Amino acid sequence: MSKMKSESSVATVIGDVVRSRAAADRPGLHARLATLLKDANAELEPVVPLRITVGDEYQGCFETVGDALHAALWLRLHLAPDAELRHGVGWGSVAVLADSPRIEDGPGWWAAREAIESVKLDAVRPATRQLRTAYRLADDTDGPEPAAVNAALMCRDQMIGSVSERSVRLLRGTLAGRTQAELAEDEEISASAVSQRVRHDGLAVIAATDELLRRVR
Repeated sequence: MSKMKSESSVATVIGDVVRSRAAADRPGLHARLATLLKDANAELEPVVPLRITVGDEYQGCFETVGDALHAALWLRLHLAPDAELRHGVGWGSVAVLADSPRIEDGPGWWAAREAIESVKLDAVRPATRQLRTAYRLADDTDGPEPAAVNAALMCRDQMIGSVSERSVRLLRGTLAGRTQAELAEDEEISASAVSQRVRHDGLAVIAATDELLRRVR
C-alpha cells in the first residue's frame, strides 16, 4: 500500500529492460522482472510500490533520492545476467490523480522521464555506452543537485559495466553482507581469489559508493 500523501516531493523511479525486444524468451523475461519487482518491494520498502506499467517499463517512488539510487543498483544486480536494466531517477512533487487504477503525474515524474531518456541517448555514444542510471531534479524544486550525483552514477555504471558476470555476482553478495568466505564457497573458488577480484575490479569501491549515495536526501 502507498505511504505517499496525495501530493508530495518524492524520489521517482522509471526503469526498463535494455533491448528487451531482442530477448529469446520475452514472456519469461517479463515474468522474471515481475518477480524481481515483488522481491524489491519487500526488501526495499518504496513509498509507492514498484510496478510494471506497460511492456517492460516499471515505476515506483522512494522517500529519498539515495533510496532510489540504491534501488536502481539492487534491481540491476539482481536481474543480471538475464538482462540489463536502466533507470531514470527524479526528485519533485507527485500528484495522485486516481487510486484505482493508480494514476500519478507531476514534476517528479517529468524529471524521472527526462533522466531515463538521457540514459538512452548517452548509451548509444561509445564514450558513455555503459551508462545505465541518471538523476534529474524537477524545475523550481529544492533537492539534491544533479551534477555530483550524476558524476558518481557515471563512474559506478562504468565500473559495473566493465567487470565479468562472476564479479557482478560477487558485488551482489558483498552488498548483501555476505563474507568473502561465503562468496568463495558459492563460486567454488578460494577466498584469496575472491579477495583479488574485489580489489582488482573495485567491488569494494562500488559498495562504498552505494553506501555514500544512499545518504543523499
